[in-house]
Amino acid sequence: MGVDPESRFEAIYEAAYPQLLGYALRRCPDPDDAADVVAETFMVAWRRIEEVPEGDEARLWLFGVARKVLANQRRGERRHEQRTAALREQLAASPLVAELPGDDLSQMGKVFRALSEDDRELLALVAWERLDPGQIAKILGISRNAVRVRLFRARKRFARGLAQAGVEYSNAVAIEGSSL
Repeated sequence: MGVDPESRFEAIYEAAYPQLLGYALRRCPDPDDAADVVAETFMVAWRRIEEVPEGDEARLWLFGVARKVLANQRRGERRHEQRTAALREQLAASPLVAELPGDDLSQMGKVFRALSEDDRELLALVAWERLDPGQIAKILGISRNAVRVRLFRARKRFARGLAQAGVEYSNAVAIEGSSL
């Protein structure tokens, strides 16, 4: 009969890959986007291997698929840009954003920013999102006990940083005295 689908796909891939990559690179400003286009094109070819024409027609078919993948990619980018612009407008009008500190951070803010990303995330989940250890455990995918231990250590590091910065934190930091 004929060649098995896997061998056929490999032959098509080897013959068309360099030309398809060149096609995508000339149309995408970012090489990573070009690589995504090529990968998606060959994924379509693999799923629809029975529909891929024989001979040089296969290469042309792949260019057609790549063209559609590029169009979908561009539509997705435009939708993303539109959603991002709409979100920026909403955020600009939000009173929450107006309360965010700019470059002029308080000493407490500077100490907080100096903490590790993990410590900041834990403390923020408690103080800003008002989550308990059980909820945080679900978010982080760890045990409630692990959250309690990490939170205890993060609070200690924050308190130590505040003390070193000369910040009176006993009444200033609600998360330090919290029962979590």
